[in-house]
Amino acid sequence: MSDRTEFRDLADPERARDVVASLDLSAGSERVPLEDARGRVLAERVDATLDVPGFDRAAMDGYAVRAPDTYGADDAPVTLPVVGSVHAGETPDVSLDAGEIAEISTGAVMPEGADAVVIVERTEEVTAESDDGAGSDDDRRVRIETAVTPGENVMLAGADIAAGERALGPGTSLTPREIGLLSALGVDEVPVRAKPRVAIVSTGDELVRPGGDLDSRAGQIYDVNSYAIATAVEEAGGDPVVYPHVGDDMDAMERTLVDAAADCDLVLTSGSTSASTVDVVYRVIEEQGDLLLHGVAIKPGKPMLVGRIGGDEGSGDGAESSGAAYVGLPGYPVSALTIFRTFVAPAVRSAVGLPDPRTARVDGSMVQRVRSEEGRRRLLAVGLVEDAAGETLVYPVDKGSGATTTLTAADGVVDVPADTNAVASGEQVTVDLFSPDVCPPTLLGVGEDDPALSRLLDGLDRPRYLARGSRGGLRQLRDGLPDVAVVAGPFDAESEGVADAVELGGCSREWGLVVPDGNPAGVEGLADLVDQDLSFVNRGTESGLRTSLSNALADLADERGTERRAVTDAISGFELAARAFESPARSVAAGDADAGLGLRATASKLGLGFVSVGTQSVRVLANPDRTEKASVSELEEALGDVSDVLDGLHGFESE
Repeated sequence: MSDRTEFRDLADPERARDVVASLDLSAGSERVPLEDARGRVLAERVDATLDVPGFDRAAMDGYAVRAPDTYGADDAPVTLPVVGSVHAGETPDVSLDAGEIAEISTGAVMPEGADAVVIVERTEEVTAESDDGAGSDDDRRVRIETAVTPGENVMLAGADIAAGERALGPGTSLTPREIGLLSALGVDEVPVRAKPRVAIVSTGDELVRPGGDLDSRAGQIYDVNSYAIATAVEEAGGDPVVYPHVGDDMDAMERTLVDAAADCDLVLTSGSTSASTVDVVYRVIEEQGDLLLHGVAIKPGKPMLVGRIGGDEGSGDGAESSGAAYVGLPGYPVSALTIFRTFVAPAVRSAVGLPDPRTARVDGSMVQRVRSEEGRRRLLAVGLVEDAAGETLVYPVDKGSGATTTLTAADGVVDVPADTNAVASGEQVTVDLFSPDVCPPTLLGVGEDDPALSRLLDGLDRPRYLARGSRGGLRQLRDGLPDVAVVAGPFDAESEGVADAVELGGCSREWGLVVPDGNPAGVEGLADLVDQDLSFVNRGTESGLRTSLSNALADLADERGTERRAVTDAISGFELAARAFESPARSVAAGDADAGLGLRATASKLGLGFVSVGTQSVRVLANPDRTEKASVSELEEALGDVSDVLDGLHGFESE
């Protein structure tokens, strides 16, 4: 009778996949230098600790001006004296008084007193003599042919990304785009998921390492699998450790596999998995661990083993060890790589947070109309999101060529031909992905930026959030783009066109005026902004905080029997707003403002004073067509109990 171990009942591929997926390959986290972070996956959220850019800078070549000095120039050009120039990379040595301008280069710091830039194409330099018949050639004057508004052609501090803003979340794959953003933030060390160490042991007396002497007549072959599988492990995100190949000897096999299990998170063998008298790996696994599966109903690749090895006896120094996961691959290279790619690579990628790879091109439907300039070919940066039916939707991502976040928020590009003036909403487009492993986010949210929301997103798998303010969130929800919109402060669902949106939950937050520690100006409320000579930093009109402030100022105007405009005009800095929720507070902390619109939580975080004005709700609204998406259901469940999320956030309360 032959001494042969027959295959156990062959597992179907789905069960084999589940068994491999159940193996714990996680290796924890580690910090790596930024230069070594490409291809790694963030283990923690990274927030911006500074504004990018860190100063108001010119977005175009031209002349820095005080915007009011240009009013009416469209009808009657104005001529103003040039009192200096500012170039990129230098500290301005000029400041502007009323009626003065300065020549400025793209990227240069805006000089004190200036709040806008007139592009050079809308100006004409003239001499004093050509203008009024007298004067000196040294008296430079420029005719301005267009009016500008405060902030026009200026990239405000924090316009790319603002201090305190969620920059990148846990689970983000670090490509050159994300590395660029981290560089812009000054990050030199990154918390990433550690790569699982994967031992690779090829088995068989017939194997010879490449470079060695081969005796083909004796049936020897070069060891293909050690190198091929090591490359596949690295491609999947693991750290391959290649061991010397082992012959068909029970004792040698046992020593090698037990040693490998003590040093690695996963042990892979190739060969010695079939049911013959010399194939002993499965016996080692049964004696030194736990054999979970022997054989899978797939071709090629039937002889596959799955289990755990080592750890039963501890580590030898009194510490307990759970050993390592184990997968035995077939000996034939094609079979070995097929089984690895089909069953093992997804588990390795999952351990390090990498998504399953996809094709380099995908087709989808454009969610909103995008205008394009005829005569110029355009590579439109776009993001992807899947609807409830799994269909791919495409949306434009464009914050300007100077913004690094344009690419980090995008998944690929749509090539818009030069003879096209627009891509219509609903039009089918082909997206060239930035890399084959790009996948749409599991959840796409748009709306108010909020510290509690950032914490909430940390618990979800690969979400993407576009901080476009409450009004932007409502607008995008009405257009059908996001899975959810986050809205802070009062809003009317019917008038906003989102009456059918499904409310998933939310919280409340205390808002008001952030002031220096100790409140040296003695600010007591909004009336002091109007009545005292205080500098103020506001939020943008898309922000829910701005809406609540405007409503409160309207009430103040009613109390005083005056118009709201009269109240807002009396507040220094009301119109020129900061982008993100921490920006006004950070201006106060830097001594650049007496007060800023913000949250109690932000003031507490930065060690600043706070004058409460009121509370506002923060609501998460679901797209009615996406409520069946797994990620939306997961978010709704998380919103059911936000006590842990709100812990330590002063001024926040669950509702």
